[in-house]
Amino acid sequence: MRHRHFLKLLLAGAVALSAAAGPALANPVILFDLNSGKILQHQDAFKRWYPASLSKLMTAYVTFRAIAAGEVQLDSPIKVTKHSAAEPPSKMGFKPGSVMRLDNGLKMMLVKSANDIAMAIGENVGGSQEAFAERMNAEATRLGMNGTHFVNPNGLYSPDQYTTARDLAVLVMAIRREFPQYAPWFSIEGLAVGKKAIPNYNLLIGRYPGADGMKTGFVCSSGFNMIGSATRNGRTLVAVVLGEKSAVTRAETAAKLLDEGFDTPATGAASVATLAAYGDTVSVNDMHDEICKKKAPEEQSEAPPAAAAKDAPKSPYQEKLDHVPTLVAVGLGGATGPAPKAMLGQGGQEYADVPIPAWRPDRPAPAGGNPVVSGAAAAQGDQPVKAAN
Repeated sequence: MRHRHFLKLLLAGAVALSAAAGPALANPVILFDLNSGKILQHQDAFKRWYPASLSKLMTAYVTFRAIAAGEVQLDSPIKVTKHSAAEPPSKMGFKPGSVMRLDNGLKMMLVKSANDIAMAIGENVGGSQEAFAERMNAEATRLGMNGTHFVNPNGLYSPDQYTTARDLAVLVMAIRREFPQYAPWFSIEGLAVGKKAIPNYNLLIGRYPGADGMKTGFVCSSGFNMIGSATRNGRTLVAVVLGEKSAVTRAETAAKLLDEGFDTPATGAASVATLAAYGDTVSVNDMHDEICKKKAPEEQSEAPPAAAAKDAPKSPYQEKLDHVPTLVAVGLGGATGPAPKAMLGQGGQEYADVPIPAWRPDRPAPAGGNPVVSGAAAAQGDQPVKAAN
């Protein structure tokens, strides 16, 4: 009897611990404290998954390191190639031969999740898609992202492009710790391209208190992925969520994890660096049939649906922002810096002869920054503007 009673007490304790850690989630997640690296929650953290546009975080990281190494500058020209222009949406749709500043290209890639721009950045910085992918993989190896492999800079589906929630946590820590100067780019509410306003696909930005990053991703085989970060009282938490069923549910799941994290002290837990591998670390999960055979075409997109189904309650992450969003103006032209070193000898010297469409700065660009622009030319630089939501 005593033995049976003891087992009941153990079971009750286990149930209580499970409840304290939050309900079981369907797909890989990891929640961690950015400053300490301590993990607050994780599930299937080493399960291989298709990253989709979360790949663009590695594209950004490789590019940030190239800037730091002097290979390229923020105002260096990024030329849209025929190959990059042919990439499928989400995209900006610029014609082959169009030229933009590197910093503007990075913002279009991170906020709009533009596949054409990500490919153009990769080809210009790396010299080719294949060469840039080699750099992505070299960085993954150096960082210890042992369950990750890349073949392209934008995350479009390939059976050989995969990652894990834990590896993405490693990448996020590297980006945010090594390159804090670029942190504001991950919390941009939207872009202004001429008269067009493009909202951030990260539905936490502007809606979740303290949200400050980072990226979303979707292909049929991955489901809806998201990395959401938020800072409150000097504490930054990051939630990696893979394989959700919609753009809205991935935001809801990330928000729930962040809520639980801010209520939990990050003491005595395993860290992103020390978490031991577990579970299936070899096979890659594929959600293609579950996601794209059961959803209407308009639901098969990075962009959130315009409205909830009539019989479903509307999520706060489908609501319009409760304020006029601040948009950052981006576009073509203004690339006055040196061509990427990888492109020299491959046509990089041609940039000086490429026309710059309708661009005239009010004054010279600050060193390492973007030009300040006026209304008619507000397709350049980092100048915030206001637009109706």
